[in-house]
Amino acid sequence: MEHMSLLCLCALVALCSHKGVLSQAPSYGERGSDLGIQVFQQVVHAKPLENVVLSPHGVASILGMLLSGAHGETRKQILNALRYKKNGPYKMLKKLHKNLTGKANQDIVLIANAMFSQKGFPMQEAFVTSNKENFQCQSRNLDFSNPDAAADEVNEWVNNKTKGHIPSLIKADMLNPALTRLVVVNSIYFKGLWKSRFQPENTKMRTFTRGDGTDTKVLMMSQLSIFNIGLASTPQGLKYKVIELPYHGNTISMLIVLPSEEDTPLSRVIPHISTATVQSWTKLMHMRKVRLLIPKFMADAEVDLKDPLSALGITNIFSEDKADFRHLSSEPVYVSKALQKAKIIVNEDGTKAAAATTAILLARSSPPWVTVDRPFMFLIRHNPTGTILFMGQINEP
Repeated sequence: MEHMSLLCLCALVALCSHKGVLSQAPSYGERGSDLGIQVFQQVVHAKPLENVVLSPHGVASILGMLLSGAHGETRKQILNALRYKKNGPYKMLKKLHKNLTGKANQDIVLIANAMFSQKGFPMQEAFVTSNKENFQCQSRNLDFSNPDAAADEVNEWVNNKTKGHIPSLIKADMLNPALTRLVVVNSIYFKGLWKSRFQPENTKMRTFTRGDGTDTKVLMMSQLSIFNIGLASTPQGLKYKVIELPYHGNTISMLIVLPSEEDTPLSRVIPHISTATVQSWTKLMHMRKVRLLIPKFMADAEVDLKDPLSALGITNIFSEDKADFRHLSSEPVYVSKALQKAKIIVNEDGTKAAAATTAILLARSSPPWVTVDRPFMFLIRHNPTGTILFMGQINEP
């Protein structure tokens, strides 16, 4: 029987509820985020001098939605990569979704999930119900035999859920009019105001050195304030600074990572990052008064997830011969495309991010002045759950 295709898109802010696993050690949010961080590391290894933005939570979310439809080795590969329990992490993922989007954050986190299926495509009731209950996933019927109209409808949903920041996620030529059966989309939108805002009058043009060593002039924000700051090192002994910029709700923070030495490239630090590393920073950081200078920046990126996920052991979902989604549908399907688009805007007031975003910050100099004037990495973290909503590498603000 000919395999039909399942188009899997970490839409927009491809962010969705994280899956859980073991009863202790990493939280469910951290387990999902770790897989997303590994995807990020694969991408920046291939693009060391580019801006990269990704949502680790978005990657985990889309796989979590597919998990309930997977069987056998296909299911095992997803569970292993996410380090989830065999019986599924759904109760914990449901709780995580609630924590991430709760009003207690004060900052805005909107996570939306949807499945767009071909009219008449027989989806298993348990698969639809599981995703509705655990991911608040909407279901809609489309006619993929008209790929232009189908793509327009998916993109309209994404545009709406990301407040216009991701106006288009898919192209009509990604949809096979004869074989496409399902498009799964996960979107995240984040808007946070800094707890300590930067004053616009302090923003001035300053020099930023790109990853290739050339200089450019960028708008650099500045403030003298008390920040949580620390010095960490990789297993190889490379030192880097970590600075925490809390958002006003105090549950979400941006963490900036800056190699201490000017001649240490960001690419030497990134492979060392995991949720356990991030957790370890809390013990190294102390409140101190510094003058912080960081660029205003906007970055967006599209990431094809097939190669990074395959490198991490998730291969069967992309194989016409090996994909086993029998709990999704009686009709055999496989994933023909998995992608994520993400965008982040950082200014004096705070941050807007849509899709999955990860930024890596690299900077130089030490307190009382901390100047982020070289490639850097950033992470946006939901502190109560350890979930990494966005992360990124910025080579040119």
